[in-house]
Amino acid sequence: MSKMLVGIDVSLRSHHVQCMDEAGRSLASFSVSNDQNGADTLIKRMLETSEKVNSHILQIGMEATSNLGWHLAHYLKDQLQGYEPKLKAQIYVLNARKVARFKKGYDHLPKNDRIDAWVIADHLRFNRLPNEMQDTIQHEALQRLTRTRFHLMKNITRDKTYFLNQVFLKFSGLRQDNPFSNTFGTTCLAVIQELEPEQIVAMSIEELIDFLKEHGKNRFANPEEIAKYLQKIARSSYRLNKVMADPVNISLSVTLSVIKHMENEVV
Repeated sequence: MSKMLVGIDVSLRSHHVQCMDEAGRSLASFSVSNDQNGADTLIKRMLETSEKVNSHILQIGMEATSNLGWHLAHYLKDQLQGYEPKLKAQIYVLNARKVARFKKGYDHLPKNDRIDAWVIADHLRFNRLPNEMQDTIQHEALQRLTRTRFHLMKNITRDKTYFLNQVFLKFSGLRQDNPFSNTFGTTCLAVIQELEPEQIVAMSIEELIDFLKEHGKNRFANPEEIAKYLQKIARSSYRLNKVMADPVNISLSVTLSVIKHMENEVV
């Protein structure tokens, strides 16, 4: 059975479409809007063109470009099933890097949507294709949740690094040699948010021990040792210019608030 190859160059507002026969001859070239009306127009034009050339197989390809072609691919898959077995539709979501490498085999091609759609159709013609797109919507739903969690975890890691850089500005010694096991633990955060190195140095050892006991809920085995070490690193730390103090504290507070919110969302 003869094939008609359909290359679709997807974009945010519109898609350019190139229909081609197995010999590489252009059958149709047009654009449709990136919405359901545009998808219906695309289906109508493909069916009309395939009927003219008596084609019974549609091979449709588009690049995996962000999510801009997601709706189109699934809509075509769903709608074209109704034309089987008279017309069989095969949809391929192509790796953009492989298409780009394939395009390098052509000399002096201009860069525009029409040419890109033509290259995708020609890529289909050479039949070096991935597996045909399957109806795996449940898998994709789980994939969306997993990728969202991964995205949030990357942001949390990035924001924690940013937070620690701000800690160095405020209390360099604590960033270099932290006596607490966890910088983002309750007691360490209380030291960062509520005390300045100058205050720690000026406090009596008893006051500092009481502060640690209160925020640590009496869980420290040796609060006196930690208090003395805190005063030691506070004395050796850089002194932040007064003009910078408020901006750094605000930056720490805002960043920590974002981190805590995102951590609550991914629990």
